[in-house]
Amino acid sequence: MTITKARVIGTGAALAAAALFAAPAAVAADAHHAPGARAQLRGSSSVFVQSDNTAANTVVAYARAADGTLAQKGVYSTGGKGGMLAGTVADHLASQGSLAYDRHHQLLYAVNAGSDTVTVFAVHGTHLRRVQEISSGGSFPVSVTFHGDRVYVANTLGGGSVQGFVRTGERLVKVPSWHRDLGLDKAASAVGQISFTPDGSKLVVTTKASGQSIDVFPLDGAHGGPSARPVVTSTPGAVPFGFAFDSAGRIRVTEAGTNSVGTFTVGRDGGLTAKGTVPTGQTATCWAVTAGDHLYVSNAGSGTLSGYRVGTQGQLTALGNTATDAGTVDAAASSDGRYLYVQTGVKGVVDGFRVGANGSLTAVGSVVVPGAVGGEGIVAG
Repeated sequence: MTITKARVIGTGAALAAAALFAAPAAVAADAHHAPGARAQLRGSSSVFVQSDNTAANTVVAYARAADGTLAQKGVYSTGGKGGMLAGTVADHLASQGSLAYDRHHQLLYAVNAGSDTVTVFAVHGTHLRRVQEISSGGSFPVSVTFHGDRVYVANTLGGGSVQGFVRTGERLVKVPSWHRDLGLDKAASAVGQISFTPDGSKLVVTTKASGQSIDVFPLDGAHGGPSARPVVTSTPGAVPFGFAFDSAGRIRVTEAGTNSVGTFTVGRDGGLTAKGTVPTGQTATCWAVTAGDHLYVSNAGSGTLSGYRVGTQGQLTALGNTATDAGTVDAAASSDGRYLYVQTGVKGVVDGFRVGANGSLTAVGSVVVPGAVGGEGIVAG
């Protein structure tokens, strides 16, 4: 959700074709690795934070100590510029997922909203090597997702759009036929987040005030491209923003209009079935992250995290609210689920927490991210 001041809140056709036909096998081999051998080998204790600086976007690398505290190790230029939507303070991109970490291939994807590009970094522990900066295929990219060798970016302005790419080695190749316009209000910020479903068979896109819907694009199993039109689930008044999947594949969606968390199951055809809504009792509920069997949502207006235990039947049990620094936005959990890190955009700080077995959060310290006031985008190893 946009937090206003008042609330304080080509490579060439041949290469593209070769990559396209190679993609399905690679996707099957790589699909969303659970924490395991290769995924744990490198970068498993790193945290990466995007500054979204409008003069020169950067990614700041941190090493995570055994007690969860962070130590800055490097600042890396994306080659592009960050962006700032009009009227925002704590969340300049008004989105979730502007940074994505492919642990298996040790690649990091960052959007440059002010340059309409996406940057690819190769990850070596806490060291980043910039590999590529490529057009996002639209205006003001705000969210990026991957599954196997497929990468998709959501652009929020100009009516909103989705653009797909194939990864070949460390580089991305744009696939023109994988572009979809969302057809939303061209004068408004449209997209909250884009993500693959855990099995990689569908793309999910949330649209905010100009759409207020959850759009699901089934993907062609042979070539990986999205359906011509999404299956649209309208949620008038809810303002769906960020979301996270639980271990059973249910979508937990933050609803900024009602400050609540909605639960949906995804049908084979892309249709969603509502399974209930839980109010947070907070303000500007916009971001979501899972850590093991727990869900945490960020409330930018309240400066809090709301925690929930996910029951065996999918029910959410409230665990209470934990205070953060002002302007609680994007968050990430470590791959082992033991630590949670949340960006707080008013002063550009990351707050760290240890996650207890019962879901309780214990503060382990904070770091100021250089040039990251209003920044969004965080991932953890």
